[in-house]
Amino acid sequence: MKTRRLGRSPLFVSDICMGTMTFGNQVEEADAIRILDKCFDKGITFYDTAENYPVPPDAKYAGRTEEIVGKWMKTKPRDAVLMATKVSGPSHGWIKSAQRHAMTATDRHNIVRAIEASLKRLQTDYVDLYQTHWPDHGVAYDEHMLALDELVKAGKVRVIGCSNETSWGLMKSLATSERLGIARHNSIQNNFSLNNRRFEDELAQVSRQEGVSLIPYSPLGGGVLTGKYQGGAWPAGARFTKYKDMPDRQAPMARRFVNDRTLASTERWMGLAQELGMSVATFATAWSKQHDFVASTIVGVTHEDHLPDIFAAADVTLSPEVMKKVDEISKEIRYPMG
Repeated sequence: MKTRRLGRSPLFVSDICMGTMTFGNQVEEADAIRILDKCFDKGITFYDTAENYPVPPDAKYAGRTEEIVGKWMKTKPRDAVLMATKVSGPSHGWIKSAQRHAMTATDRHNIVRAIEASLKRLQTDYVDLYQTHWPDHGVAYDEHMLALDELVKAGKVRVIGCSNETSWGLMKSLATSERLGIARHNSIQNNFSLNNRRFEDELAQVSRQEGVSLIPYSPLGGGVLTGKYQGGAWPAGARFTKYKDMPDRQAPMARRFVNDRTLASTERWMGLAQELGMSVATFATAWSKQHDFVASTIVGVTHEDHLPDIFAAADVTLSPEVMKKVDEISKEIRYPMG
């Protein structure tokens, strides 16, 4: 497993990261432990979770994912695992956190409460990467950047990052850190896949110029790129099969990920992967990590049988000709997720 520097930080992370958002809901604890063990044995050193997991968020089991990951992490040398987690953003906007009775925010009070609870669930005294799960652009960045800096100084957090952030928000946070002389974001965790290349429009330039690594999530387009939704299929137990009939943000999310354009685009990627003699899951993961602004691609599975295709991507380097073909297909079906 290759490693890359995370931003300008001292951390070198495996270029595949195991995401855990289904652990404790779709994936039972024993199965999750087996998945994590297999990842560790394959050389994956980087793992991502959040206080708001598992998904979809529900106060009945919020934090369960961290508890499972914490139990597993106790079976490994602590220094051998690079653990990332997240503090919920504000609950007055596009999503409500399942933590703190949906009264979350990115102020010092919430950040301190969140990290203490996460450390307890993870059974550790520090996390390697601490991220704001989503931003609040209506408040000053000074308070939450100062609060994150306190955690770094206290040794509870090694490196900080953000998630679901915009170009403006990332630059604002970096400017705040520079002005105050405090810890800066070294990573940004945003959606990025063959079906969603929006990151390349503006944020890729910020990443390159400012030394902030992307750690993309959903490289398989929420599972759409595996082809399981092709031909109008709604597989039993699949995430968007559940989401399409749910209220609030889940149904719109399902329509964004599964629509005529994403399915048409996925058909092209499946054909190209077949030409290359690999699964589309291997192809999509390899493509995601083959960008200079990406440090580690976050993958997720609901069954250990899904792992071999992911592991296979570790040794795949796509040729310039294939990367050019990908760009051609992307121009034919622009922004399939909108």
